[in-house]
Parts: sequence; structure tokens; C-alpha cells
Amino acid sequence: MTAKVTLSFSDETIEDARRFAKREGLSLSAWMDQAAREKALREVFTAHAAAVGRAGLDLEAAALADAREVGMVDDALFGGRPRAA
Repeated sequence: MTAKVTLSFSDETIEDARRFAKREGLSLSAWMDQAAREKALREVFTAHAAAVGRAGLDLEAAALADAREVGMVDDALFGGRPRAA
């Protein structure tokens, strides 16, 4: 579903948007839709990362620990040989 809206942009912003849209082979509307969606997703992901940080979770450390554990299990089971895919 598509909604038609009236928006106002500075001359510089609309000039840049038109140039980027043309470069990417998109209509101005499609480029603006994509840009707005990307901005919204960045906001969501930034808020999520901040919440994870406030909760004191270190997801990178947990992932690295998981990878080390997988390596230890592989070594124990396969003696350092690569496992069959």
C-alpha cells in the first residue's frame, strides 16, 4: 500500500536526493522511501543496542565463548581433523 503525502525539503536536500536517486536508478519517491526506511531501522537497531548495553549483556563475548566451546568439542571429537560437512 502506498500513501501520498506532501513534504517540504531544503533545496540542498532535494538536490542531493534527486542526484542519489538518479545514480541508483530509482525514482525520487522510491529513493526517499528507502532512505526513510533505512533511517527508521537504524533508530530501532541503535535503541536495541543501547538496551542490550544497559542490561549489561556482552553478546560479542558470549559469541566468542560459544565459538571457543565449539572448537574444544570439535578437538575432542575429531582430534583436530576437519569434520565432514
